[in-house]
Amino acid sequence: MSDFLTLDTLPVSGKKVLLRADLNVPMKDGTVTDTARLTRLLPTLRDLAQKGAKIIILSHFGRPDGQKNTKYSLRPIAAALETLWGQKISFAEDCVGPVAGAAIESLSAGQILVLENTRFYAGEEANDPAFAAQLAALGDVYVNDAFSAAHRAHASTEGLAHLLPCAAGRLMQTELTALEKALTHPQHPVMALVGGSKISTKLDLLENLVAKVDLLVLGGGMANTFLAARGVKVGKSLHEKDMLETARAIETRAAIRHCRIVLPQDAVVATVLESNIPTETVSVTEIPENSMMLDIGPESVKEIAALLQTCQTVVWNGPLGAFEFPPFDQSTTAVAQSVARLSEQGKLLSVAGGGDTVAALSHAGVMEKFGYVSTAGGAFLEWLEGKTLPGVAALSCAKGTACKKSA
Repeated sequence: MSDFLTLDTLPVSGKKVLLRADLNVPMKDGTVTDTARLTRLLPTLRDLAQKGAKIIILSHFGRPDGQKNTKYSLRPIAAALETLWGQKISFAEDCVGPVAGAAIESLSAGQILVLENTRFYAGEEANDPAFAAQLAALGDVYVNDAFSAAHRAHASTEGLAHLLPCAAGRLMQTELTALEKALTHPQHPVMALVGGSKISTKLDLLENLVAKVDLLVLGGGMANTFLAARGVKVGKSLHEKDMLETARAIETRAAIRHCRIVLPQDAVVATVLESNIPTETVSVTEIPENSMMLDIGPESVKEIAALLQTCQTVVWNGPLGAFEFPPFDQSTTAVAQSVARLSEQGKLLSVAGGGDTVAALSHAGVMEKFGYVSTAGGAFLEWLEGKTLPGVAALSCAKGTACKKSA
């Protein structure tokens, strides 16, 4: 966090602040169904308002493909944010041009305005310099508080940082601090818990983690593929037959890096994937031919809990079983509770993220007990993969003053 400014040092009093937020929240029948991202924006709004800034929120919503489409209007989301904020929040029917300009001119210090969906213009996703310049003309400084959109090099997430003095908002700052502590400069030993159905979708993630962590604990379908690569007969369990050689190559790299890969010892199996059906717990070497592994077993959970006691840092992405179908949620919940307990005791720094992971931890009732739970989805995954996030890199370049793109 030392290579770019935060709200502690960026002068904003009396200035028009273009605040890139992520208002891309779940909606049903015109109503916001999950306000988590909106709630996490409030600390930045509070800081800017207290410092006398005129706050102009930019965001995308959905995929309108560069066309104005009322289905993807930010108006109902602005209303939901207003309810959380507890004071009036204005809304403008456009994000550039005279309509946006007029709405901004009517703002007083400490007031908030939400501009219409930036993706109503093709120049947003194209990171068109002309569109970025139109946005920049509306404000004096730029604050990016949308880590969850930082993996996209769009006009409002990357282009603007090159045109105006800029800084990270509080959510961006919190997210980056947590991730840096978890992977960039962690306290060792470090454990990564990785679940999910396929190696192929998390290949970059696994290859980066084996170079960074001391223990890589695998669950879900990808654990089945690694077991199969070791010669274990996994029955009808979901696994990728064409990735066995890849799994063996990852194991080889892990050994060179002194990273121990931990696979399940036992499995909860069933003949079909449905909720509340008869199950059997067996050793992973005894999975029946007509059954599939749908959760790791109790002995595996005990081993993970014991290993957690030896660690100082844990990073989690992906459930360990088919948690949406009870009773195959038991191992994920049990391990989550172990991580939460150690985190509360101050013995473990825990950082988790990814859509299924957030849902699983919420289901386990431990969201507030982890050190940090990211709602960033794709950006969180790309960070774990070791990739450079354009929105973050642009802020790092800027150091509070507009930085020019290299030729």
